[in-house]
Amino acid sequence: MENNLSREEKRILIEEKIRFFLDDHDGIAKTADLEKLGIDYRRILALTSQGILTRIKSGYYTLSSENYSQDQLVWRMFPDGILTMESALFAYGYIEKKPYNWTIAISKNTSKSRFNVDYPILEPYYTEPEVLNLGVTSTKIGDGQMKIYTRDRLICDVLKYQEKLDRETVKSALRGYIDDPKKDVAALMEFAKERKVVTKVQYMIEVWL
Repeated sequence: MENNLSREEKRILIEEKIRFFLDDHDGIAKTADLEKLGIDYRRILALTSQGILTRIKSGYYTLSSENYSQDQLVWRMFPDGILTMESALFAYGYIEKKPYNWTIAISKNTSKSRFNVDYPILEPYYTEPEVLNLGVTSTKIGDGQMKIYTRDRLICDVLKYQEKLDRETVKSALRGYIDDPKKDVAALMEFAKERKVVTKVQYMIEVWL
């Protein structure tokens, strides 16, 4: 039946196939996904050059005409990533302005090429595998869930890497944590030992007391 369709009708049918798939898969399709829909690689390239598909990175595509959120793309592309630093601070309400970059902790053994994407803008924090999963919980992001560091682990990392943050962000983060009724000082001290920031944490506690 498809062979009897005009070129425009075929294009519309292909777009509909892709749209239905993306709606069920958080806005992202891999090359293999598209091939299962009957769209071979030559046609994928043609659809990309025509502006129908947008290539996010090698092997990952979305429909140019659809406005899939960054939230959807991030947790779909990096299920092993953990929100940290500015992205996690914003999620906890410790900073008011949503960061331009997505800051994600990831194993230092992961391929660096995974972050060679045009959209969304990502800033990876490559982390030793033995400490990567210390103090991990999850948070709702878009229509899904993504891993995020607990507030107590997060604030230790802020102190550890504070030279990477602007001064106002650090001040806002510390104030947000101090005022947070959900903070756990005992957990904070345990993470401080693991992250080797005991002195900085003790100073922070002395200031707030």
